[in-house]
Amino acid sequence: MRRIYVCHTYYHVYVSILKEFAREDKNEKQATIILSKMSTDFENLKERLLKTGFFEDVFEYDEKRPEFFEDLAQYKDPNAGAIKSIVNRYHFTKLLGKYQEPFLPVDFKKYDEIYVYCDSDPIGYYLNYKHIYYHALEDGLNTLKNRDFARTDNTPHFGLKVFLSKRMNIIFIQDGYGRYCRDMEVNDVSILKYPNPYYVEVSRQKLYERLTDEEKEFLLDVFVKEKEKLVRVLTEKASKTALILTEPLTTLDVRKKIFEDLIEKYEKEGYQIIFKQHPRDEFDYETNFPDYLRIDRTVPMEMLNFFDSKFDLVISVFTELENVYFAKEKLRLGRDFMDAYEDISKHEAKFQSD
Repeated sequence: MRRIYVCHTYYHVYVSILKEFAREDKNEKQATIILSKMSTDFENLKERLLKTGFFEDVFEYDEKRPEFFEDLAQYKDPNAGAIKSIVNRYHFTKLLGKYQEPFLPVDFKKYDEIYVYCDSDPIGYYLNYKHIYYHALEDGLNTLKNRDFARTDNTPHFGLKVFLSKRMNIIFIQDGYGRYCRDMEVNDVSILKYPNPYYVEVSRQKLYERLTDEEKEFLLDVFVKEKEKLVRVLTEKASKTALILTEPLTTLDVRKKIFEDLIEKYEKEGYQIIFKQHPRDEFDYETNFPDYLRIDRTVPMEMLNFFDSKFDLVISVFTELENVYFAKEKLRLGRDFMDAYEDISKHEAKFQSD
């Protein structure tokens, strides 16, 4: 039973390995992994994964955003009427899928089970275009808790659009509503506002809890390219530490102000500040905050759970902290915090409308 995972982030790769570890036939090398380069620089992760011999194969995918194809712009007319919008969307759905084909590194029809994180990205359109069945997976931990993207991206007339997608295959809707999406894997169904008949709950915490020491060491070898440096950061920290989880928030100048304010506040309270850089965060911390320890962006924050050392406080703005076990105290600042730094409309889209 050959399987393939399409990953867009380091976290996706991490979860894929957890899923493979949890299989009863985990000693049989039957899974392939694809690293989409569209939104994440995976650096040399492909080589490190291949070196382990854990996967049957590892490929990189030069996935192309819609903007790459100039002729697709004509189908994004915000002033088109209802009927014209559906017609435009039909053409956009088919063409975006078709245009991905030259960039794909594998023939998906050769695989029995296909797992796709972010099927709202072009890969979802491709599989839909080729009539290939797949499983969708939640992008991040509890991503859909704050916003049901399929629903909010398809208002008004959501029910009609689901029919046109799931039954008629005229348009495409992500997160389980595509004609060829078998189901949508989420971490916790109970916290989601709207029901979805295609949700399948697979707890990330349960996947983590079943890890053996040997498997944890394997994950560290895969994701931490400078393990000694990370150990040094964790051992050199002061007795009272605050770890700031960075995120690709807002503009770079506003982001700098946010972190300056957090540093000022928590240093006054006696904390040593350490940054954990987000994989898609391109802010230059070495230039702007050279005096502060920083954990590399290529290290998924989940790896910090594997060390005995704990931080006194972990701070995030939007990142969910449910699976953070490496902190004595956790603080998620949320939308009210961001309201002070930018117009509410700029980040309100991250949250579910009531």
